[in-house]
Amino acid sequence: MTEKMKIIDRQLLDQVSLQARQAPRLRKNYNFHPSDDFPCHRLLNALEPGTYIRPHRHADPNKDESMVMVRGRMGVIAFDDGGNVMLTTTMSACGETVAVDIPHGLFHTIISLEPGSIFFESKSGPFLPLTSAELAHWAPAEGSAECAGYLVRLQALFQD
Repeated sequence: MTEKMKIIDRQLLDQVSLQARQAPRLRKNYNFHPSDDFPCHRLLNALEPGTYIRPHRHADPNKDESMVMVRGRMGVIAFDDGGNVMLTTTMSACGETVAVDIPHGLFHTIISLEPGSIFFESKSGPFLPLTSAELAHWAPAEGSAECAGYLVRLQALFQD
């Protein structure tokens, strides 16, 4: 049996954005890969303003990740091992920077700068939860009281 080709259209983008807006964490993945153990992960990642993704890195040398903006605007931040900001860039589907390729071992995070923002992500599988060594020890844990203030400081890096 041949799989049906998957189409990424405005209807799908609107659906995933709505699910992100309604989700407690203000984000939603839409996976194209068939399972978490599949060797190549391809997905839409919808993030709404206010979501917090703890800075992290992927230790596995096979876990570089590529992100291509499909809609909206997001800030990408790279950190050194001590939590100092090394680089910021704004990704926008119609802007100067439309994609990033993040090497394994680099601490990073992404913040949504506009409602309805979605990027396409690709990285190797299988899915494995981040280990404590891959989570930035200098950044607050997701859901902690400190993460709201930390997110505000990250957002300030993208104020015009």
